[in-house]
Amino acid sequence: MAEKLDKDKIICGLLAAILLALLGACTLRPRAARLERQQVQVVVFGDSLPGMYRDETGIPAQLGEILDKQVFNAAFGGTCVGRLNRECRMDYTEDALSLVGLTKAVAADDFGVQQTVRVRDSNVQYFPDVVDELERVDFSSVELVVIQHGLNDYYSGVPVSNPDDPFDEYTFTGALRSSLTALRRANPDMRIVLVTPTYTWYRSSGQTCEEYDVGYGVQEDYIRAEMQVAEEMGVELLDVYHDVYPHEKWEDWEKYTIDGFHPNDAGRELLADIIGQYLLNNS
Repeated sequence: MAEKLDKDKIICGLLAAILLALLGACTLRPRAARLERQQVQVVVFGDSLPGMYRDETGIPAQLGEILDKQVFNAAFGGTCVGRLNRECRMDYTEDALSLVGLTKAVAADDFGVQQTVRVRDSNVQYFPDVVDELERVDFSSVELVVIQHGLNDYYSGVPVSNPDDPFDEYTFTGALRSSLTALRRANPDMRIVLVTPTYTWYRSSGQTCEEYDVGYGVQEDYIRAEMQVAEEMGVELLDVYHDVYPHEKWEDWEKYTIDGFHPNDAGRELLADIIGQYLLNNS
């Protein structure tokens, strides 16, 4: 009788161990493996130029209409291409949601750092929802990535480059190279198009982007650097800095922007049309 009880205990113990192992396998699977993937054809990364308006008047939404494709708006206002916090706090909001932070998360299929981001400002309350949705995007099925970024790098004083390290993520060109490399790793067949920032006016200082310099050059220096990286990395570049917004007079900022850099209704429609027609005619 005692032997039978011992055998029953052993069998129960083995069954319990198996059940615990199965439960652990289910609950400890990587978060990415438990997500229901969403299929989109186009992803737009950027700052507030494409990201400030997230309704049907936004540039990504208008691109979807022009291209007749499903477009996901992965632009986060106020963010840079490069990282800002040299103390290496990876959960620092601007760094986690920088282009290089997001694209590395895409390549690793791991948005753990981005999921730790907490926002307080009312104008960026959309950040957590966009992170959740971006994490679900199946990048193996994405056909096209459009990147319109870099204005905050210029405005925030991110150095243009580091001659000693071409992939320095605390510089504009280094972070851009790292971002493009990460996207290629995520999907080598994906079409990538860089779109430059537009011409800008800085009303608080009474300067245009041809004059405003926080220590690393004027805006055109960043545009030229972006063009160089695009050629070097073999991706397309659409220039909407030169010959798009008129800027012969100071008051020209009112034609296509609400404040000197964020596009108004007419500006968003103009940019969406230029980008959309380029994408259609250069496929």
